[in-house]
Amino acid sequence: MRGGRSFPAIPLLTGLMLVAWPFLIGFGLSHNSLHWLLPLMAILLLFRFRQARLNSGPMRYVTQSVALAGIVLCAASYLLKAHQWLLFYPVIVNLAMLAVFGGSLWTAMPLVERLARLREPNLSPSGVRYTRVVTRVWCGFFIFNGGVALFTVLRGDMRLWTLWNGMIAYILMGTLMAGEWMVRQRMIKKEQRDA
Repeated sequence: MRGGRSFPAIPLLTGLMLVAWPFLIGFGLSHNSLHWLLPLMAILLLFRFRQARLNSGPMRYVTQSVALAGIVLCAASYLLKAHQWLLFYPVIVNLAMLAVFGGSLWTAMPLVERLARLREPNLSPSGVRYTRVVTRVWCGFFIFNGGVALFTVLRGDMRLWTLWNGMIAYILMGTLMAGEWMVRQRMIKKEQRDA
């Protein structure tokens, strides 16, 4: 990665790895193969961390924080032979997302408004208010999801942990995204009628 070169396969590979994290950990634990899987995951996360430096915007820090947390958890689990540390990764991801989304509520422009202005630079006052509400909703989601993820770790049931963190959490996130998109479309149509 000399000279700031970007490798498009790295975000794709690491993105897939992060989505599949619960299944990779479950596979590694059940097949006693974390001894080779953890170093590979840590290396991919290191590439993701380095490549995130080329990005701009608030999501850069989320990407770097989440990658660094994954590297630390992989290293700690490998060196200490205590693989339960890997189970905390979804909790850390939710905390990082909550910190970024929640922290942006204390700025002049919350994260969702920044993202909305990429498509609509001249966001209406009602759009600005809406983005603030959506940012709060996402904060609530991260609190709830992170809390349940922590519960699954403390419960110690790998099937429950994998089910929640590998499927249910993604279904809830997709439902929230789809619901928000539908509400936004209705709001845009209403604004166009009222204009």
